[in-house]
Amino acid sequence: MPEDHARRIFRFGVFEVHEATGDLRKHGVRIKLHSQPFKVLMLLLEKPSGVVTREEMRQRLWGTEPFVDFDHGLNTAVNKIREALGDSASVPRYVETVSGKGYRFLAPVTSDVPAVDLSAVPLPVAESSGAMGSGGAILTTPEDLPIAPRKLVRILLLLVQIMYLGFYLGALANLNEINDIFLEAGLHPVALVSLLVTTGAVLIPVRLFIMLAVALDYQNLPAKFSKLFPVLLVLDLLWAVSPFLLIHHINTGLALGLSAPLVYMPFAQRSLVLMYSRRAEAK
Repeated sequence: MPEDHARRIFRFGVFEVHEATGDLRKHGVRIKLHSQPFKVLMLLLEKPSGVVTREEMRQRLWGTEPFVDFDHGLNTAVNKIREALGDSASVPRYVETVSGKGYRFLAPVTSDVPAVDLSAVPLPVAESSGAMGSGGAILTTPEDLPIAPRKLVRILLLLVQIMYLGFYLGALANLNEINDIFLEAGLHPVALVSLLVTTGAVLIPVRLFIMLAVALDYQNLPAKFSKLFPVLLVLDLLWAVSPFLLIHHINTGLALGLSAPLVYMPFAQRSLVLMYSRRAEAK
């Protein structure tokens, strides 16, 4: 094999495949992929959008040597590839099974030859994981999320904003009762009511902006949201205790039960924006 051919780099989405070192990388982080699955992935990347037959794979990878369990070996290799890419056989984004023929690589692929030898660069190694994402990231990436109808994603985003607006407006409309709740709990009502009013006044226009952006299908919403998210996360977690402002009308257990999903809601909202972003790019 010529040296340049052996040093190709294939890129698709957030992934890179370095032929010389046998590395699969996501956002620069090496994803563990054994030799045989890597070779199968290389065959698919050499022929993007085209069908690579099982017979071609057998001849290229196993040659004429007898291999009585070829089917199991190939199926296992493809499953390992999908696991590393966070892909699914039922809803494929990268590796599609062509029934009765072989496999097809779906995503657009680019390739080039690096100017320097990247094998000398030390990289952290991450085990592949279908649940948390191949890079082991704490926060979800677009590739980790399922494909959903764009209309559904937009509707859910709008509902989330309406829910938060309801919290803010309801609290601001009942400041006297909330002040009594803080007094009964032995808390400092002046400071807490001031915090509630200030955060509510700040967050109402933010929610209105997101609602309008989603309604008008604003393509730069994901970029804007990514800048807002760190601050929005802190404020949303503070407002996750808002069910306790209804403690005169509901019991403590129900308030706690309602607060639990509200703690998760900022991350769910971020996932929806990531899905909105991915679908926007695909338009």
